Amino acid sequence: MALEITDINYKAYLEGDKPVVLDFWAPWCGPCRVVSPIIDKLAEKYEGKIIIGKCNVDENNDLPVKYGVRNIPTVVFLKGGVVVDKQVGSAAQSVFEDKMNKLL
Repeated sequence: MALEITDINYKAYLEGDKPVVLDFWAPWCGPCRVVSPIIDKLAEKYEGKIIIGKCNVDENNDLPVKYGVRNIPTVVFLKGGVVVDKQVGSAAQSVFEDKMNKLL
């Protein structure tokens, strides 16, 4: 299961040495409901290698602004605290896996 990352706790996760994958979503978003189980499955697969979390844009304002999120779902891929890739909209699990493998 992916971590819940918020405006309050994000620094603890984003300032480490592991790559981070952050899914920006909202409960009312249909495509987000397609991406969510993929992200949860990949969180299990990459546990200990990549920090994978979700940020509810309805409950958090600072993080979406910080990463320029204007559409959801948006999945941001960070290495060393820097955005190295981004996936806007729904995609197949293989697309997310390819992007995650590039982080390692």
